[in-house]
Amino acid sequence: MHISDSGTIHLREIYMQDAHKKYDIRDFHGALLDIISVMNHPLRDENLLREASVKLDQALFPLLVAIDRYGPGGVVELADRLGRDYTTVSRQVKRLEALALAQKQPGEKDRRVSVVTVAPQGKILIDKINQARERLMNQIFADWTPDDVETLFRLVRKYAQSVKGE
Repeated sequence: MHISDSGTIHLREIYMQDAHKKYDIRDFHGALLDIISVMNHPLRDENLLREASVKLDQALFPLLVAIDRYGPGGVVELADRLGRDYTTVSRQVKRLEALALAQKQPGEKDRRVSVVTVAPQGKILIDKINQARERLMNQIFADWTPDDVETLFRLVRKYAQSVKGE
């Protein structure tokens, strides 16, 4: 902040200082890695599926959830979102189709490109999984204040939008 000889505060300099803040993000980054580690651990999916009373191959579970969350979409798009190889996702989509959990249909814009959606039976499983996830997450937040939970949700969404460039 700069105060001129006349006592005027130059706001432009204050804003410039704010624009160049450098945060020590080590603890934040560590917390993100902790969360990612827990989220990616196979036992987490196993526990969630058990809580939901859903029997589904653990390799197919993240794909079904991604189709529901981001679909309808093409296999290439799904593979990119999941950080997997296109051929692997294509095989897994075929397995979901065989289980009547997902379905492929021609795209509206380009009929040559297939679009993957969750089938009605898959939606039933997704609903069970979402209910189980909510029960488990609410156990984690049991000792939190409602304000803290709402603040966390708001800030995580804000961070996600910033990371995505929205």
